[in-house]
Amino acid sequence: MNDTRQTCFNGNFQDYDDSLTRDAWERFLDGSGRTGGDQMGVRSEILESWFRCSEAGISAEADMAPLAGGGDEIHRLKHDSSDLRAAASDVFARLAPLLENAGVMLILTDKQGTIIETLGDPATLDAGRRIHLEVGGIWNEEVIGTNGIGTPLRTGKPAHVHASEHFCSGIKNWTCVGAPIRDPFDGSIIGLVDLSGPPGIFRPHNTALLIASAQGIEAALAEFQKREHLRLIDASRELLRPANSGDSLVVLDRLGRVVDCRVGDRRAVPPSQHLEIGRRLLRLTDGMDDNAIAAALPGELKPAGIRGLRLDGSLRGAALLLPDQRRGRASSESAGIQIRPRAGTSEEPITILGRDPGLLKAIELAQRAAEAGASILVQGETGVGKELFARLVHDVRQRKAPAPYVAVNCGAISSELVGSELFGHSPGAFTGASREGKAGKFELANGGVICLDEIGEMPLEIQPYLLRVLEQRAVYRIGESRRRPIDVQLVALTNRDLRDAIAGGRFRSDLYYRISTISIAVPPLRARRGDIPILVRHFFDLFAKRMRVAPIKPPDDLLRLMDAYAWPGNVRELRNMTERLMLLSQDGEIRAEDYPTELTGIRSGHAATLVEGEAEVQPGPSPTSLEAMECSAILEAIEREQGNMTRVAACLGISRPTLYRKMRLYGIRRSYG
Repeated sequence: MNDTRQTCFNGNFQDYDDSLTRDAWERFLDGSGRTGGDQMGVRSEILESWFRCSEAGISAEADMAPLAGGGDEIHRLKHDSSDLRAAASDVFARLAPLLENAGVMLILTDKQGTIIETLGDPATLDAGRRIHLEVGGIWNEEVIGTNGIGTPLRTGKPAHVHASEHFCSGIKNWTCVGAPIRDPFDGSIIGLVDLSGPPGIFRPHNTALLIASAQGIEAALAEFQKREHLRLIDASRELLRPANSGDSLVVLDRLGRVVDCRVGDRRAVPPSQHLEIGRRLLRLTDGMDDNAIAAALPGELKPAGIRGLRLDGSLRGAALLLPDQRRGRASSESAGIQIRPRAGTSEEPITILGRDPGLLKAIELAQRAAEAGASILVQGETGVGKELFARLVHDVRQRKAPAPYVAVNCGAISSELVGSELFGHSPGAFTGASREGKAGKFELANGGVICLDEIGEMPLEIQPYLLRVLEQRAVYRIGESRRRPIDVQLVALTNRDLRDAIAGGRFRSDLYYRISTISIAVPPLRARRGDIPILVRHFFDLFAKRMRVAPIKPPDDLLRLMDAYAWPGNVRELRNMTERLMLLSQDGEIRAEDYPTELTGIRSGHAATLVEGEAEVQPGPSPTSLEAMECSAILEAIEREQGNMTRVAACLGISRPTLYRKMRLYGIRRSYG
């Protein structure tokens, strides 16, 4: 058997004896090592895969993978995966010189684990053919057990499988590492890139290299999809002409997914939830005509016109013309609710804008709670606009009579002062107290609404006093016993799960139930992507008015990038981004070079070439190089794991020393303590 040293053991790269893993595998098969500590030395992800294989009835004696049918089947596989193979071609070409005499092979598969492309050392390719590790070989976990193709496809995460970790005996003299490839449009797994060879070739940086390769393929796919979607949109306009200004033109890609919806010349929110961006309506095949496309559509869709969209002689999409279903109703731009300025202020009206069902439900719930005068807990991530719902509650109240609105950020007041700020104090109640005494925020809000932001940050020792105020509907200033009745509606805001705080002893359960008579969840922006075009146009118009310039139409490619972005800062981040773009615009146009890097994903940094486990620094960054993508993978892992280098290394499949070496190589500094 080949040397099995220098590989991964329990997530760390160090020497170990592969015979221990083989012994554990044999005990697993005979049933004596399936519980307790007998599986010492077998990684949990491998053991979980072995259990799946056993439950699926896979033969541990298998010595090769099944092979897809004859030439026609191989031709179909290559045709169906043509986009993926084209996107991978640059990555394969870049790695080809490194692999030629390295004893390894690079493999590309479809989402089923069927191999569609191979490249590498001739001797390794020849050895691979003996176990059907070749084009047409089917390597999903359900048919050939634990392996570096099927297992990461099954779990959705990069994985390496070394020697005796394979479930089937006939492939235990191989080591392999695979990274799934995801569709940039909808995030679904569409394939995998794998590096395989004899156990002795394994190097610690292989996993990071494969992750970078997968990212490179995804980047190429994203660029290809962007160009093709634009071509499909242009083709749809030539073939279908809306009869009315409110008719919708919906464009599908070759997978039958909605990629664009337009009313007139503007991108719009699809007129039906069945047509939301990314939803798959049907699967297009080359032989389909317009009638066949119509027959394959869901029954609830009644388009006025259908056209197949052909590019370069192949059916690559379809266009649907849908009559205006909103005629006589409010337009998508007016969906949501406007909040009037507070009495006596010069502020502009505020709008909670959107058509998302979750958002509209939250608005309706806030209005009903305002009418009832109930305490309200508004929960949502940072930047979703939680305080707007407090303002909405106040707006409902002030429609009946003038009512004060008082906002307090519990996290911005020191624990020593929060009590006096909320409840007031008597003259000289403590060192530094006002000689005249002071009314607290609850008194100032009497007859109206008090908004307590970051309620989860309220000191535990203050929480009983707040509970008493809410229960007695009266306040006692610090340092006096006089009872002061109040009529205040409380709106509490938090981006935390207060139930976790209760479990951790940081928040009182009785206070939680008192403040959450009505609980409102504000959805994050990534959960209401259909509202993004509405919000973008609203903010562009708002800032154009403030800057006293002509309104700017957001470019279509900008909207597509925004639609694909995760928006960790939610609506606040979107607002700030549109303001920045307005400031950078020239002659009424927004240039692509001014798009934020958050959207484009371009990073700068050092580039490196990895050869036999060593890294050589190359001058001049290249955003599309594998080395730059590896640097990006490390940066993203550090951010995702909040600087925990042990978890970062485990996530990337490398040891901590290797991680630190690569960080020095790329000039990455730790940004967490």
